[in-house]
Amino acid sequence: QSDSLFVLNGGNWSLLYTSDWTITNTTVSANRLLVSQQQGSKARVLVINGSGAVEQTIAQDNLLLAPQQAILLQNEAWVADSISGLLRFEGSTAERYQPNSPLSIALGEMAVRNGVAWIASGAVSSTWTNTFTKNGLYRFAAEQWTNYNPSTIPAIDSLYDLITVAIDPVDTSAWAGSFGGGLLHLQANNTFQVYKQNSPLPSSAIAPAKYNVSGLAFDNDNNLWIASYGASNGLSVKKTDGSWRSFAPPFAIPGNAFSQVVIDDYNQKWIVCPGGNGLLCFNHGQSIDNPSDDKWKQYLSGVGNGNLPSNNVLCLACDKNSLIWVGTDKGIGVIQCAQQVFGPGGCDAVLPIVQQDNFAGYLFSAEQVQCIAVDGADRKWVGTKNGVWLLSPDAQTILYRFTSANSPLLNNDVRKIAIDGITGEVFFATISGICSFRSTATEGGDVNSGVLVFPNPVPPGYNGTIAIRGLVDNAVVKITELNGRLLYETRALGGQATWNGKDYNGHTAATGVYLVLVSDDSRQQKIATKIVFIGK
Repeated sequence: QSDSLFVLNGGNWSLLYTSDWTITNTTVSANRLLVSQQQGSKARVLVINGSGAVEQTIAQDNLLLAPQQAILLQNEAWVADSISGLLRFEGSTAERYQPNSPLSIALGEMAVRNGVAWIASGAVSSTWTNTFTKNGLYRFAAEQWTNYNPSTIPAIDSLYDLITVAIDPVDTSAWAGSFGGGLLHLQANNTFQVYKQNSPLPSSAIAPAKYNVSGLAFDNDNNLWIASYGASNGLSVKKTDGSWRSFAPPFAIPGNAFSQVVIDDYNQKWIVCPGGNGLLCFNHGQSIDNPSDDKWKQYLSGVGNGNLPSNNVLCLACDKNSLIWVGTDKGIGVIQCAQQVFGPGGCDAVLPIVQQDNFAGYLFSAEQVQCIAVDGADRKWVGTKNGVWLLSPDAQTILYRFTSANSPLLNNDVRKIAIDGITGEVFFATISGICSFRSTATEGGDVNSGVLVFPNPVPPGYNGTIAIRGLVDNAVVKITELNGRLLYETRALGGQATWNGKDYNGHTAATGVYLVLVSDDSRQQKIATKIVFIGK
């Protein structure tokens, strides 16, 4: 019953301890039993001797919340708490040790804007049923993690399985979708609003009490588009004026299965349909409010039907050239003419063929492509169950391949990828946790703005990469001595160029000051800055 302890001695059982508290763990330490207990929102740890007597009760409201294990060490009790972290108790003194990290593993969507990352912790099963994860949302900004969950905001306890997230372009607040609990808008100072039966948000057709928000995306007019799994009107929009509209395709989608939403440069909405239902494209025409010119198209496998590699679509991404990259359980398809989807002849997907060694084959045909992200240089980051690939913009060249064996990647099973366009940092959500890689590409601008060189000065013995950030897109960057002699020339990847500190002959730059000359191809956007090298 999880409320009693018994002792077996010489073949006889006897009761050692019992209470109306639930026992979550029992540990032997310093010849004592340390018993972790829970009763509703209350928690405690008991120190019990061999005769069953309670020698000490460790409890502290708002600190000891969910003890998982405890030990004694030199008259101190150390408690592992799944909410508060690691706790040390010495008499009436308590100390908390909590890492700067997410609360737990996160397998939901990630979004990054203006240097702030929001990550949804929840997940659903492969058959789109609940896992009832209540770890909430994680925010990463200025190298600090903040966790938003029922322990910090008790009122969101009903919002389990937060699986999708989008960042509001107006105020960078977070919108998150619960698979069952509706739509959460989390603003500054922990103020929030939940949309479900109190709003036009559609509920599940077979379980009307459930509001399965499964995909979120903002369009260029700052309207929020919402996918609702299982709802008869599976696509909704919350407009900037506060009004809502809902949409449904004119053909049946089994289970009304809608999930990830991606919006292309033509303001068309692309929606993943899980469970082998392919992909949808929706165009609302001239006006969101006029349904008479709405157009829908379903993409499936087979020439003329969309030509996807498989009907089991897992992820989407739109690149810098308005191409739609579709990840399936049998590789990648690319829709190269999104503007012609509803035109004469339509627009089937193309299955890229890549050359590897002496063999050519379809791109990732043997891989389950779980996520795709596009960086500032239009390169494609692809996550699978076997690690991460970085592909050239045309996917003809593999630039990186990361696995847990050749890199600090936490696990080869990569579920989500998100990229900070300002810093170039790439976040990977794996089944063993989140890690990141400081990549070389950032989002380029129309003008050189806030140009930054780092490290600067370059310290003695530095062997890493020197980055020049804040550049116009695809800028030409030249490194010269003060007398104008050229050491190195490169192109920015998006808005960032990198240099290894060596000239064309492989010689490391000597101590001194070097010029960084930047311009676009038209030479309308020009800027100069300096790098200082400090020798040994």
